[in-house]
Amino acid sequence: MSSTIAPQDFLEQGVSVSSGADALKIVPHPHPALRRKAKPVTEINAALRRHVSEMFELMYAHEGVGLAATQVARPWRLFVANPTGEADQTDQQQVFINPEIVRQTGSETAEEGCLSLPQLFGDVRRAKQITVEAFDLNGELFTLELDELPARVVLHEFDHLEGVMFPDRMTPAEKTKADPKLADFEHAWRKAQKSGEIPDDRTLLKAFETFKL
Repeated sequence: MSSTIAPQDFLEQGVSVSSGADALKIVPHPHPALRRKAKPVTEINAALRRHVSEMFELMYAHEGVGLAATQVARPWRLFVANPTGEADQTDQQQVFINPEIVRQTGSETAEEGCLSLPQLFGDVRRAKQITVEAFDLNGELFTLELDELPARVVLHEFDHLEGVMFPDRMTPAEKTKADPKLADFEHAWRKAQKSGEIPDDRTLLKAFETFKL
């Protein structure tokens, strides 16, 4: 959630924290991975742990508080979060593997942003309190009861694993205000594809769905 990079600059920067063929990059809307439902994680190994570490680096580098695997074009059902957004507050960071939202109560509306939609913000109504179950990097199942911002972060990132983005949950009025910015993202993306800077959607989707550790 949240970023201050314009759509065209976001594409140009590449947004990576490492080099190599499998370097992680935050992908912007309308990358097709963002609309795919993530697959359950079946093995926790050294490679997955390295990817999770890089996801935290990316999240902090872009002043985010959560980042889902689909946002880095990885098909896994996992996300990382730290509601403080502070890299030095490691006691607040959490890895959610194969998460499930088992309870939602109350509701409140608050502004949200997204690292895959930099400079786009809008009000979204979500549950105020939730209970979430997930596995950690040690393969241990845990349960958390969260409210307010921590709950919102988890719900936002969980949506990503379902192929849902926060503008989908905006009110009609908020969505109308967001449409021009969404169109800018679409235009920048298609322009980059036309020039050959970015592969076509079919190629990107195949790479996403067949990626293996």
